[in-house]
Amino acid sequence: MHRDRIATRGPRNGTASWLTVSLPILAMFICRISDPRRVFFAFARASLIVLCMATVASAQTAPAQTIWRLLDYIAVDYPEAVENGEIVNQSEYDEMKEFSGTASKLIGELPTSSAKTGLLRQAEALEGAIATKASPQAIAAAARELATDLIKAYPVPLSPSIAPDSGRGKALYAQHCASCHGATGRGDGLQAVGLDPPPIAFTDEKRARNRSVFALYQVIEQGLEGTSMASFADLPSQDRWALAFYAGSLAYPDTEVSNGKTLWDSDAYLRKRFDLEKLVATMPATLAAELGEDKARQVMAYLRRHPDAAATQPAPGTLTLARSRLKEVITVYERGERKTATDLALSAYLDGFEPAEPILAARDNALMVRIERAMSDLRAAIAKGDPVEAVQSRVATLDRLFAEAETILAPNEASGTSGFIAAFTILAREGLEAILIVTAIMSFLVKAGRRDVLPYLHGGWIAALIVGAGTWAASTWLITISGAGRELTEGVGGVFAAAVLLWVGIWMHGKSHADAWQRYIRDRLGRALSRRSAWLLFALAFIVVYREVFETILFYAAIWSQGNSGAIVSGAFAACVVLALIAFAMLRYSRTLPIGKFFAYSSALLAVLAIVLMGKGSAALQEAGYLPATPSPGLPRSELLGIYPTYETIGAQLVMVALLVLGFLWNRRAAA
Repeated sequence: MHRDRIATRGPRNGTASWLTVSLPILAMFICRISDPRRVFFAFARASLIVLCMATVASAQTAPAQTIWRLLDYIAVDYPEAVENGEIVNQSEYDEMKEFSGTASKLIGELPTSSAKTGLLRQAEALEGAIATKASPQAIAAAARELATDLIKAYPVPLSPSIAPDSGRGKALYAQHCASCHGATGRGDGLQAVGLDPPPIAFTDEKRARNRSVFALYQVIEQGLEGTSMASFADLPSQDRWALAFYAGSLAYPDTEVSNGKTLWDSDAYLRKRFDLEKLVATMPATLAAELGEDKARQVMAYLRRHPDAAATQPAPGTLTLARSRLKEVITVYERGERKTATDLALSAYLDGFEPAEPILAARDNALMVRIERAMSDLRAAIAKGDPVEAVQSRVATLDRLFAEAETILAPNEASGTSGFIAAFTILAREGLEAILIVTAIMSFLVKAGRRDVLPYLHGGWIAALIVGAGTWAASTWLITISGAGRELTEGVGGVFAAAVLLWVGIWMHGKSHADAWQRYIRDRLGRALSRRSAWLLFALAFIVVYREVFETILFYAAIWSQGNSGAIVSGAFAACVVLALIAFAMLRYSRTLPIGKFFAYSSALLAVLAIVLMGKGSAALQEAGYLPATPSPGLPRSELLGIYPTYETIGAQLVMVALLVLGFLWNRRAAA
């Protein structure tokens, strides 16, 4: 079952995967290569299409959430409709029949899966049981079983990424809910008068016993048709979770909290039983069957007010989540559910391993590379339908690698030196490409005597830094940036920038001949660097710099949690000094170069960077699951050059090389 941070990924869409790489390149052929405005807007349209397709793909999990919510309501509300085989509330009974019929219909509309036929049989059996007025216990068991199997086949978010803030939940409840549900949750708010059906009383413990926090979250997110309960999907996910926890706590009085805390602190079994994901999925009635009514009530009173107590999320030095996901991979793969196994393998990487990746790279980069390669091999084996034994072997290999990584990532292994090295290498590595591209273009504008266009270029990278600061603030206080979102941002940005650099590199190469440059200065410079085309420079500077800022922010957030803040700040400062020296040297040296050599060297530099960014962008899309990954044994790996040992990334880079060669040959022919 997937955590909240990977839900935005949704099912993979093969068409969107390949279009992410092919659309920007196709735009190069559709547009005249000498017209930057047409190229820019073609790229913008292409990227928008890709992102829209990714959004459509992510929306495919919504029907499963609706079905789950319907099944939860059947399990909770059926006792109000039928008792001892007799209908006690006709309208409630009609609603149960309607909900079960709708659930069956929606299951039939879900994407094809090996589990879909079984789910349909279960749904039909549930409809039949309701029609025969089966006992509430039987209906609840059937609905819960179907809901559980549904989530396994079509994973949806089951827990927040971090522990919600109970104070925030209380404030949100007062703002959005108290007017109907009442200040204390009794369903007696000022606007409750005349509502049909009336608002739920959250203080009704009988009802609350069969309602998990996840069920409350689903209603808050989607609303409830046929009632006055509106959707609060516009709230940030973390706010919806905070609201769900607070609403779920109202059935349990404050007087039970201290007893609950005492039980929690003294009972190792409880602390082992619960983590944040299990807490949101657990119904109080289920816990009561294990602990007894009194203890369950006390524990729920405490944990729903203090979810941070159960938030035993893996620290940056542990890989518990990744290893847990891999065990699930084996389970579902043995059942023949390759799609679910692929999603779980992606979750193991994006949610379990990637948060620890920057720290591990700083301490043992070779091991980090081995893990990344092993994860890619596992996904490829699942995609090819390898025998179960082969997949089990790959999972066992990864488990051993993760155990080795946990030893290296242990907090006692952190030191000032490792913090300095991590901060320095991350910023120097991520900033180098941006510095090279921005300074190359800056040098060109100075060389061409077009300093009036420099503000557009400077505006682009300055805007990227500002937006980057906003991203840091949002990821710290408002939202959780998923691993998939990070990789998709890096991937689309990398491919977009590579395609723009392809055009710029070929264009600069064409001006490397002195005669061509003089003609260009005389005839076209004024038109080529118009205000609209200058915005292309703004866009390029923004995308290139923001892509690197985005990744740097997430890496720094990970290493900052390890302590040694002084060493990290020192490492970042040292990297800034090195990058500034590189930029200064490039600008100063470019002034002394003859114009022909300047354009020749600049075009070669941008051509290399285009190839590098295409490789990195393609690899990021593979890691997010938006591009297939076919390992190519024997091929080298170099993050600096953007070379990754898969046929897809190498193929994308070879396409770039071919286009650059064709462009350079065309320039030579035109200059002859």
